[in-house]
Amino acid sequence: MSSRILLSQIWPFTWPRQSPSTAMFLDSTKANIDKAAPGTTPTFIDVVTSKGFRWIISSILATLILLGLLSSREHLFPRPSLSISDPQPPRGRSLVSHSHPGSDHVDWSRFAYVQYVTDSVYLCNAVMIFESLHRLQSKADRLMMYPAFMMSPDATVASSHDERLLIKARDEYGVKLAPIQIQRRDGLDGASVHLKSTLLQPLPLFPPSPFAPLPFSSLSLSTAQTWSDSFTKLLAFNQTQYDRVLSLDSDSTILQPMDELFLLPPCPIAMPRAYWLFPAKPMLSSQIMLLTPSAAEFARVQHKIDSAAPDDYDMEVVNHLYKDTALVLPHRPYDLLTSEFRRDDHVPYLGSDAEAWDPVAVFNEVKFVHFSDWPIPKPWLATPEQLRKERESRCKEKDREDGQKCIDMTLWNELYVDFRERRQRVCVW
Repeated sequence: MSSRILLSQIWPFTWPRQSPSTAMFLDSTKANIDKAAPGTTPTFIDVVTSKGFRWIISSILATLILLGLLSSREHLFPRPSLSISDPQPPRGRSLVSHSHPGSDHVDWSRFAYVQYVTDSVYLCNAVMIFESLHRLQSKADRLMMYPAFMMSPDATVASSHDERLLIKARDEYGVKLAPIQIQRRDGLDGASVHLKSTLLQPLPLFPPSPFAPLPFSSLSLSTAQTWSDSFTKLLAFNQTQYDRVLSLDSDSTILQPMDELFLLPPCPIAMPRAYWLFPAKPMLSSQIMLLTPSAAEFARVQHKIDSAAPDDYDMEVVNHLYKDTALVLPHRPYDLLTSEFRRDDHVPYLGSDAEAWDPVAVFNEVKFVHFSDWPIPKPWLATPEQLRKERESRCKEKDREDGQKCIDMTLWNELYVDFRERRQRVCVW
């Protein structure tokens, strides 16, 4: 049998009425067939080498290439998009930079970490917070609301500790300075406080150096004054130059960046639960608050302060306004009290009695730690020797019971030692 393949073997049907392109192919094929020797049947090679066949194959290849380009259009021409975790932009403004497609390019200048300052002691605490944010390379702006009497925001020469710290915060840590009036209230006589109060004069400092440990006898006065001054914190609601601000209490330590909080879904305010009060007193914690500043919300805060009870402070005000509507942040890892390392019952923090307390794991996961160990004073205050001995005795007794190293007390002490060392490094010349 001949090794040549006959056209009739691969095309065993009669030609229907043809389109112009098919007719072109057949005409070309017929031309090749006519060129074949008389009395012979055209072979497969004769067909595939015809001009019409080559034209059809070229058209098919071009169509396939075009379809491939269209299917890969999203890869060749990507469209800017927000990820699922990104919030819708407040007040109709995009969170994504128009010059860079994709959700990785957020305009961080629309967000800010906020600190409020009422005196020299808390000025140092605030600068320490900003030093941590600078060291951790946080991306959002840093804004400090401080008493206007301390310094002009554009001053370049310092003549006091306060001025040196303010200039250091501005020039070394990239902090934007916002002079404000201290908001103070006397909770004993129920005098009203307004967030548009007149300029107050600085209080006398004790001891002379604001960065030396304060005597424990001054704790009651300092604490009462601090709670009263805490209304100043609520001025963060009026920082409408930002889409969102994260207000942090300065008697705290930041262990990890928290920029991701700015990208939560839109809401007037987000706060964690005050887990240490649950379930007896369900409240939200004002130690860390993610706010969407607006004139309307600021007016609500002002109105509530005007009608607040004598023993109401910032935490009571925000809970009255937002307890049932706020977005609840997980207190793990965003709000841990130092006293947790001294407790025996960790269920309120862990959220379950099925999880075993692991102090090292908790320490490694937490991002924001608030110093709260009453009656132990704040870390910039001198701790009475008797209190220190009681804490050490409790730790040693625990060691004798379980034969293990007192990891809780080691971590607890480390937080206090670290705070004091950083305070010395950041605030003392």
